[in-house]
Amino acid sequence: MVAITLPDGSVRQFDGAVTGTQVAEDISKSLAKKALAVKVDGEVCDLFGEIDADARVEIITREHEDALDIIRHDTAHLMAQAVQELFPGTQVTIGPNIDDGFFYDFARDEPFSFDDLEKIEKRMNQIVEEARPTRKEVWPREKAIAHFKEIGEHYKAEIISDLPESEDIKVYFHGEWHDLCRGPHLPTTKHIGKAFKLMKVAGAYWRGDHRNAVLQRIYGTAWTNEKDLKAYLHRLEEAEKRDHRKLGREMDLFHFQAEAQGSVFWHAKGFLVWRQLEAYIRRQLDEDGYEEVKTPQILNSIFWEQSGHWAKFRENMFVVPDEIPSTEDEGPILSGDGDMMALKPMNCPAHVQIFKQGIKSYRDLPIRMAEFGCCHRNEAHGALHGLLRVRQMTQDDAHIFCREDQIIDETSRFLKLFAKVYKDMGMTDIAYKLATRPEQRAGDDATWDRAEKALADALTAAGLEFDYAEGEGAFYGPKLEFHLTDAIGRTWQAGTYQLDYVLPERLDATYIDETGGKQRPVMLHRAVFGTFERFIGLLIEHYAGRLPLWLAPVQVVVATITSEADDYARETADAFRAAGLRVDLDIRNEKINYKVREHSHAKVPVIAVVGAREADEQKVSLRRLGEKAQSVVARDEALKDLSQEVLAPDQREASGQRGMV
Repeated sequence: MVAITLPDGSVRQFDGAVTGTQVAEDISKSLAKKALAVKVDGEVCDLFGEIDADARVEIITREHEDALDIIRHDTAHLMAQAVQELFPGTQVTIGPNIDDGFFYDFARDEPFSFDDLEKIEKRMNQIVEEARPTRKEVWPREKAIAHFKEIGEHYKAEIISDLPESEDIKVYFHGEWHDLCRGPHLPTTKHIGKAFKLMKVAGAYWRGDHRNAVLQRIYGTAWTNEKDLKAYLHRLEEAEKRDHRKLGREMDLFHFQAEAQGSVFWHAKGFLVWRQLEAYIRRQLDEDGYEEVKTPQILNSIFWEQSGHWAKFRENMFVVPDEIPSTEDEGPILSGDGDMMALKPMNCPAHVQIFKQGIKSYRDLPIRMAEFGCCHRNEAHGALHGLLRVRQMTQDDAHIFCREDQIIDETSRFLKLFAKVYKDMGMTDIAYKLATRPEQRAGDDATWDRAEKALADALTAAGLEFDYAEGEGAFYGPKLEFHLTDAIGRTWQAGTYQLDYVLPERLDATYIDETGGKQRPVMLHRAVFGTFERFIGLLIEHYAGRLPLWLAPVQVVVATITSEADDYARETADAFRAAGLRVDLDIRNEKINYKVREHSHAKVPVIAVVGAREADEQKVSLRRLGEKAQSVVARDEALKDLSQEVLAPDQREASGQRGMV
């Protein structure tokens, strides 16, 4: 007998081994029709696989949280079938799921075209209609290698040769087409549905190694239903409109060029946005008891060796030999790895050096040390992505040196600061995650146990719900992740908070406790924005370039209807500037509709239109970005209102104002 326990706790008895399909049919015929796969003791399995021992079983339908991964996996196989039927001789290599979809790498001499994608997609739909049945076979290694070599699938043969001897060689058939795969898969191609679309073609090295052959990678997306597919494609359209690289050019904020890969050329308007954010976050840090410091840009490798970064991150560091001889005045130059120096990829070891200057008492703690530190990381060219992934970055970085009994209070304090800042930025949908110990890490398990518990206790004390991100912690300690949802439903990871027992020990940081003995401080690494570059990119995309008035590089344009109003326009612009507004004057000999359209395209929040009538009546006609209506108000009234609206959120709050403009 085999006892099957269902999610509601009920138990069904079977005379012997049973498949997921049979379990579903035993529950109801309607469930059997909707079944895609089965979960056996927490593991997703094929419906047609046998369950030969007592187990907890859950039937997976399209509404189940695990359904989407299986559908995408099957859609990748579906695409590979279509490709090989349309283009005989093409070899398939690997085809994993990725965020929002899947890809498959193909070995083919002739490149795929966009028209080819349409043909492949059409053939995929036909194969779905054919409802090709799925089955699994387990082959001996030698048979599998010989078979795939025989049919010209040399990449598959290589994959099998590299698998561990103990691993079963599973081959999944969809009709007659088959592929090496761990599974699981849907019962037929019909179960995939038609909520899929092929997106693009790109090049990819076999196994990610530039020394290997270049393959063709086809990306696709798949969803459980047409509604979700349409919503995803709409998000992509919106994301393209909001692309910060495109808007950055249109708004004259910044640019990139090949001679400085991964580094930003900030234009005056873009750097003005930066300065506003820097001034804002500096006010928050001052209010919250941080001391701002400045540390060297380049440090000897000995610090990175001691901290552990040299062994783990050296390939991502910009390293130069130290060829400057020592002098008596300078003292001996510390040597490490042949007197090597490195541009700092992070600020933490340098902050420890400041902490170590002079004797620190337990009464001095916590010490909150902040720096807008410029860092460099040698990211791969292919990984660079506008402001979101750069080589030179500036962090709103800080490190808190505290006693162990202060961890919960300091963490709760930071969480309040973080929530306030992001509320001021207009982003309040935040998901919290506690990232735990990775496989490669410093410190013993007991230390990690204490660190992870401390962060969990702090989140609980702050009244925040959180999930665990298993194995995603930093190599020296667990961390909190903050996942923000933007205006079109995308999630971004911003800011960081990491608890570290390891670095103070490695760099020999101590304080004197109440008994006169030496103790190690706990080091809390934290950033609110993360990096200014990435955060500005996030803001541009979240607001689609329509930055809040206090952040907009140009807040008001005074534009004339006719030249008769030129003098009044100049007076108005001067009055607005005197009140602290950032103002441009447009008295060009162009039609007002042309001027309004141009400045709206540049995402100027307010256009103050003036003509002869406005000049006579000392008024302005205000047009706000995104609004069709305009309001005609007295210039003094506009001046009074706008001078309050352009204040940063914390300044408006201090002056009794509320809301995000």
